[in-house]
Amino acid sequence: MATIINNPPASDNSGGPIGMIVALVVLLVLAYLGYVYGLPALQQVKLGGGTQINVPSEIDVNINQTK
Repeated sequence: MATIINNPPASDNSGGPIGMIVALVVLLVLAYLGYVYGLPALQQVKLGGGTQINVPSEIDVNINQTK
């Protein structure tokens, strides 16, 4: 005797394409933030506009203090 298995039909996705729309909006927001904040930061690094630190050639480490 053969066993018959009835698989249930695919569930109806009543939400429609809402998930794809939300994902596209999130991607657009991330792309905008990358454009606004990322590109100026990369251009500043490329132009060498970083912090300049001047280190003296000699440092006096005299531990004997005068009174």
